Amino acid sequence: MQLSEYLKSPDTKVLEKTIASARELDKKLNIFINFSMPEPGKGKLSWVPVSVKDNICVKGTRATAGSRILEDYTPPFDATCVELAKKEGVGIIGKTAMDEFGFGSFSTNCAYKVPKNPWDTARTAGGSSGGAAVAAAVLEPHVAIAESTGGSISAPASFTGTVGVTPTYGLVSRYGLIDYANSLDKIGTIGKKVFDTALMLSIIAKKDAKDMTSVGSNEDYTKALGGKTKGMTMGVPKEYFSEGVDAKVAEKVRDAIGEYEKMGVKTIEVSLPHTKYALSAYYIIAMSEASTNLAKYCGLRYGLQGEMAGNFNEYFSEIRAKGFGKEAKRRIILGTYARMAGYRDKYYIKALEARALVIADFKKALSKCDALIAPTMPMTAPKFTEIEKLTPLQNYTADILTAAPNLAGIPMISMPCGLEKGLPVGMHLMADHFAEGKLFTLASAYEQATKATDARPKI
Repeated sequence: MQLSEYLKSPDTKVLEKTIASARELDKKLNIFINFSMPEPGKGKLSWVPVSVKDNICVKGTRATAGSRILEDYTPPFDATCVELAKKEGVGIIGKTAMDEFGFGSFSTNCAYKVPKNPWDTARTAGGSSGGAAVAAAVLEPHVAIAESTGGSISAPASFTGTVGVTPTYGLVSRYGLIDYANSLDKIGTIGKKVFDTALMLSIIAKKDAKDMTSVGSNEDYTKALGGKTKGMTMGVPKEYFSEGVDAKVAEKVRDAIGEYEKMGVKTIEVSLPHTKYALSAYYIIAMSEASTNLAKYCGLRYGLQGEMAGNFNEYFSEIRAKGFGKEAKRRIILGTYARMAGYRDKYYIKALEARALVIADFKKALSKCDALIAPTMPMTAPKFTEIEKLTPLQNYTADILTAAPNLAGIPMISMPCGLEKGLPVGMHLMADHFAEGKLFTLASAYEQATKATDARPKI
């Protein structure tokens, strides 16, 4: 049952069935780190089953951010986005699996379980919001609340054939989010249909006094669905169809561009020349901020603790050695190095300068068009056996197409544009800051014309 249909007659029995289905599917697909007992109410989303990524706080439900260092942390409060969703009557069914603190593109760095792609369980579901995307792909009705730093909503949406919305930085309050990188983190939504994500974003995108970077919106994004696309212009970034992008993936997105042209959308080629610096700048900034944010996990205030023995440095080191995974330790060390005296100007400040150039590129390109279109990921979902052979640097290059727009803080939607050898291919729609409405209009038009979001994995 699609969410739009379910909302006409919400039913507690449907919620109960969805919870039972979630528990059963979790045994096969590793979707959830924790389950919770929903307390739904009345509102726009009465009795709608909703999952929440495990780095977003839900009162009374354990929040680990995929890490052992927070294995016993139970928040005494709701994140603002969760509070807003609860006010509209949702039933929160559980916390979804993720890469530890969001550190990964494939959700293989989770300390508890690794989500499996429902299209092929030998393949990744993407990361870091892998569990959220799998939940969105296999549960119905359902909407997932997720989070992105450098592509953590778009990547799993692409690999699982779902619709993933990463809003403008600041549109959704980050209060109650367990930080990865403060200047990059964005809370968004994943669903089966464009409507699902637009409705949930409309509810959680509100200004919040508890978050000084919060801008919020009073817009109902569902009203943008079905809008006229004739006369709109889409830019095609030439750098996003270059070497490193699978030819078959690029071909599917080119086919989608053709569909838009049939709708009367004009397409033009644009250039984002500083894209080549985006991935390096992103990782330097993200790791530097992560190094700072993760310093508070020292075994004293909350999270993993041990016997108070030795001096503080010895205790601090022992707790962090036990609590953090391999990738978290790598990023802490690299981030600490990049912001050390003597290296800060050479790396961190240079990365901020590159970020400014990337933002300027997007602003210039989007001054000529309403949105940009490109592949979301350079490939379809790889097998776990293939990921195991990758070096850390090769892992990082999986974000080559998503790092730049996340670095710029612009809104984006990833949605399916067909299958390649039975696996979903994602296309990325990107717009200027706070132009989510244009994205929803374009995404819904493609959805209606092609029925691309109707495809379902056989599980």
